[in-house]
Amino acid sequence: MSDTLVRIGELAARAGVSIRTVDYYTGLGLLKPAGRTASNYRLYAPADADRIAVIQRLETQGVSLDDIAAAFTGGHADVTAILTSIDDDLRVLNAALETATPETQGLLAAIAIRVHSLVSIALQIPPDLPLG
Repeated sequence: MSDTLVRIGELAARAGVSIRTVDYYTGLGLLKPAGRTASNYRLYAPADADRIAVIQRLETQGVSLDDIAAAFTGGHADVTAILTSIDDDLRVLNAALETATPETQGLLAAIAIRVHSLVSIALQIPPDLPLG
């Protein structure tokens, strides 16, 4: 994509969403216009299309828009501590699996699938995606 700023309609088309979705995300602080035209139209960075894709993938996995906005504006996180906590939690789930009923095993499998999906999304987020 070009580095030239784009109007809201072009951003929506590039991202495969409606203008209303771009408006909504902007209102929630998930997107920030990079400027305005002389006619006061909002202009966005082309990379915002990638940001919209990340937002939608996370939302599809059940992450709330409020949580996504908080993560985007929260600054640097201690990823090592978070990963250690996830690792500890996974050990607890594995231990619970050994004594779980078949119904509980099904729930634990659903949780494992969700965790796997979220980790997969996290690994696909471009390292240079502007989040602030």
